[in-house]
Amino acid sequence: MITVKLFAYFREKRGKVLYLDEKIFHTPNDVCKELNIDPEQVGILLINGFHAKFDVPLKNGDLVSLFPPVAGG
Repeated sequence: MITVKLFAYFREKRGKVLYLDEKIFHTPNDVCKELNIDPEQVGILLINGFHAKFDVPLKNGDLVSLFPPVAGG
């Protein structure tokens, strides 16, 4: 099982936390495809609290966090 935490507007119509099967979702890119989130829209991708790339293999127990780009002043 992979835990996916979504932040800011990524939560809209998706929820805050999702649980996905690591046997189906092999990389963060697969997760984004399932959630209809373009990887180019992701400002920060973390796996288990560390910055990661979209092609990193996921394993049982991983926590994937997706943040949109942050703007402000």
